[in-house]
Amino acid sequence: MFKHAWDAACDTSAPSPTFLVPQGKTYLLQPLTFNGKHCNSNNITLQIDGRIIAPTKPSAWDCETNCNHWIGFENFDGLHIQGSGTINGQGDKWWKLSCKDNEKSCQHRKPTGFMIGHSKNVDIKGLTFEDSPQMHIAFESSTLIHATELTIRAPGHSPNTDGIHIQRSTNVSIDNSTIQTGDDCISIGNESKYINISNIKCGPGHGISIGSLGIMGKTEDVEFVHVRNVTFHGTTNGVRIKTWQGGHGHARNIKFEDIISHSSTRPIIIDQYYCPHKQCKNQTSAVEISNIAYENINGTSHKKIAVQLSCSESIPCKNITMKDINLIYEKHKDKTSSYCLNARGLRNGRVHPSISCLQQEDNF
Repeated sequence: MFKHAWDAACDTSAPSPTFLVPQGKTYLLQPLTFNGKHCNSNNITLQIDGRIIAPTKPSAWDCETNCNHWIGFENFDGLHIQGSGTINGQGDKWWKLSCKDNEKSCQHRKPTGFMIGHSKNVDIKGLTFEDSPQMHIAFESSTLIHATELTIRAPGHSPNTDGIHIQRSTNVSIDNSTIQTGDDCISIGNESKYINISNIKCGPGHGISIGSLGIMGKTEDVEFVHVRNVTFHGTTNGVRIKTWQGGHGHARNIKFEDIISHSSTRPIIIDQYYCPHKQCKNQTSAVEISNIAYENINGTSHKKIAVQLSCSESIPCKNITMKDINLIYEKHKDKTSSYCLNARGLRNGRVHPSISCLQQEDNF
């Protein structure tokens, strides 16, 4: 029924058709991908005011092959997804199959909840996303995307439930949203650039992350990212850049500003030794990190080391600027510290902790 109604909206000759999920209604939806390639209009509105839910058990998911995603939209140019409704992935049973917690019967690939792929001129507004089996929203190979006024929530213990993941996409804006997850609130992956993130409340979760980049020796790039006006509540990280040893490529021209940390474990972190399974061998090549700016970052740190810059010995981080930083250790007020390894840059204004370990660059 859901698919037939969509086909009718797609086939209509009306210039701006609307597909309505009405308030007060709940729809159980099997995995489904909507393809805009054959739609007559390039200005379709999906108005979700009701509730869409996934099957409760992984065995009840009707997938032709692997369940890569639950709800997908591909090949659109002009799509508006909006409303006051809720999209609930009912991921609890999937989480219990996490390889981290259940090695014998784990599922390595759990479905992303809501995916936008190979599309442009897409906006998502006002919706609530809950309890996805894996990532809640993914933007892949897309451009000119705007996500605003979203609420995304899953328990802090839910594995790999990133709020929004961006991959191979450009000109993406995310703003005025609240994200509570068991993984990154927002993660920015390979081949992403011109990303703007603002006015976000994040926590619980793992913060806002660039990466991880460079897994299995891959060449991966992220650049021109601006993150501002973000508040972190009890997150494991605040603003983070994470890369694997042995990778190639770059993360550059990135600015984090106007950030507030409430008891984040690591408010500022660059980790070029990222290894979640703790069995990684040392490798000399690395993703190059450069032109990273941190400005007006304030609040409390759950751990004494509030700033951690762990960079590659062979390709040090360079052109890092720290300006107007004030991070206080929540247990002993003023006693925060910093840790640097192969990190080069400059400090301006008041910087606390002092980050004296940052190697000064005279030519920067």
